[in-house]
This record gives sequence, C-alpha cells and structure tokens, in this order.
Amino acid sequence: MTNNRQDKKPNKWLILVSIPSQMGIVIYLFSMLGTWLDEKYPNPNQLWFVVCTMLGVAIALYNVVRLVNQLNK
Repeated sequence: MTNNRQDKKPNKWLILVSIPSQMGIVIYLFSMLGTWLDEKYPNPNQLWFVVCTMLGVAIALYNVVRLVNQLNK
C-alpha cells in the first residue's frame, strides 16, 4: 500500500509566497540580537547591530537560494 502523502509534492506557490515572511523573520530576529548585544556591550557605532543584521541578511539569502534550488529539482 502506498502512502499518498509521500507521492504529493509541496505546492510551489506556497513555498514561494512564504519566502518573504521567512526572510523578514530571520532578519528581524538577528537585528534584535544585535540590539541586545549593543545594550549589553555598548560601543559608539552600534557595531553588533550592523554585524548581526548583515549576518541575518546573508542567512536569509542563503535560505532563499536553497529553497529555489530545491524547487527546481
């Protein structure tokens, strides 16, 4: 007996629509981490905020590339 869930592929549109929200959540969480680190370890240029936000952007873009490559298979 085959399982119908294994035969079904995820809807590509649902995955594509969810990408912006995933990106937003990742970038927001990393910026909040940077804000927290800046409050805990103060510096004049808000270095932790900038570094964590850029790291969040890089991780979000990596996730987008990974999802798009997964859809193309």
